[in-house]
Amino acid sequence: MCREIIRDFDNLPMTDEVKPRVGVVGEILVKFLPAANNYVVDLLEAEGAEAVVPDLTDFLLYCCYNTNFKADYLGASKKAKFMNNRLIAFFEWLRKDARDELAKSKHFEPTAHVQDLAEYASPIVSCGNQTGEGWFLTGEMLELINEGVTNIICAQPFACLPNHIVGKGVIKRIRHDHPDANIVAIDYDPGASEVNQLNRIKLMLSTAQKKLKK
Repeated sequence: MCREIIRDFDNLPMTDEVKPRVGVVGEILVKFLPAANNYVVDLLEAEGAEAVVPDLTDFLLYCCYNTNFKADYLGASKKAKFMNNRLIAFFEWLRKDARDELAKSKHFEPTAHVQDLAEYASPIVSCGNQTGEGWFLTGEMLELINEGVTNIICAQPFACLPNHIVGKGVIKRIRHDHPDANIVAIDYDPGASEVNQLNRIKLMLSTAQKKLKK
């Protein structure tokens, strides 16, 4: 069924219109719950951009992968490490058919393996950063950039300390390593100004449109 779905989407008629692609990463609730991020995906599409939201399964695999660091450096049991790695292998087996078909498709790309995300993040943050989204958030931003999605919204609740470290805190380094990166960090909170959020997103989109025209 996965193969058929991917092939059907691959064969849908397309226009010649080219839109800037904008990745959405961040704290898990704000990233996936539209009511928590003021419907940012709808906003991006209304502004003429293509929203790219990494999937939820990778976050689950990140939670499993963390046991490797805990077992190697923090005294967690080797049995827990083994079981979590087997769980990762099981999830990857479930995703194999979809990943293989995505790799063969004309318009889609398979998601990176969780080990790849850890490798992307390791030069910037340690895999010991496991509070909240931890190193996974840094890895996701770098995965998007490696896939050509250089415009990124990093969404987080106001005063989310882990995201200030592995989200906002790494943006300067990512921009240094990838000068084409166009990243904006947006705080979402009931008391936050929606107008300020909108203005910052539109400024990022303006830069994205200029880059697209070059």
